[in-house]
Amino acid sequence: MDKLRQFAVIGGGLMGAGIAQVLAAAGRSVTVFEPDAAARANVNDRIAANLRLIGRDESAAVLVQVTDDLESAVATAQFVTEAAPEKLELKRAIFSDLVRMAPRDAILASNTSVIPISRIADGMETAERIVGTHWWNPPYLIPLVEVIQAKHTSDEVIGVTMDLMRALGKEPAHVRKDVPGFVANRMQHALWREAIAMVAEGICDARTVDTCVKNSFGLRLPVLGPLENADLVGLDLTLDIHRTIIPELDSHAGPNPYLEDQVNAGRLGFKTGEGFRTWTDSQIAELRASLVGHLVKIQRDLKN
Repeated sequence: MDKLRQFAVIGGGLMGAGIAQVLAAAGRSVTVFEPDAAARANVNDRIAANLRLIGRDESAAVLVQVTDDLESAVATAQFVTEAAPEKLELKRAIFSDLVRMAPRDAILASNTSVIPISRIADGMETAERIVGTHWWNPPYLIPLVEVIQAKHTSDEVIGVTMDLMRALGKEPAHVRKDVPGFVANRMQHALWREAIAMVAEGICDARTVDTCVKNSFGLRLPVLGPLENADLVGLDLTLDIHRTIIPELDSHAGPNPYLEDQVNAGRLGFKTGEGFRTWTDSQIAELRASLVGHLVKIQRDLKN
């Protein structure tokens, strides 16, 4: 959408800076609001480093202005993206300010990954211009952006947002019902729930779960989605399989107690060196580098 040239991003962390990077690389002017001085000081350097990583012109980073003044950040914005931590009351406070400070015709988007947009917008004036845009991490390498239509979001705002994402080179998905987790995270965490349950029940260890996924249906997923796969094998066969397996799948209504025990014991994953598996610093660095290299290769292949 060439008519949208002025953007603001609320939050200069991993997601906020990444979203600002995509906008800047597309030639848009971006202002990032970041209240934390340490994070604010290196937003441009992080964006430039990411651009170098994926082989893009790092000079685009100069299109990103960083400020600790929310009102000035959004004063002339046509599209504002909130990328604050996943805390409902914090997001509601931010949107209350955005409704008041941003231009009346600016679109106000939340990058929440699981919170229904209607909960954020509830009771807000001009709720018709509040929309969800769930970018995936890292935003400059993952194509999907879920565009969530809340209870009061107008069709016009959805159309403008979908067109904008396409213009930025993203793959927008219109989520028509505003439910927790939207589409992709609901599927991702359904997989995680069963994976955790199998480890908790002693069916296999964590390494085996990951090995099975990465070396079987995980290889097909880039070209064959789950419902395409069902159509491919036949819905009659799918039904027969489901009659056997669905009753056996984990059905905890909340988090698995095994996961709660891990957290309570301080086993938090990479940040503590132990989670479902134990991790050395070199193993963590190797896996992170492997992931980034894989995503960069896919992005380059898509452009060739």
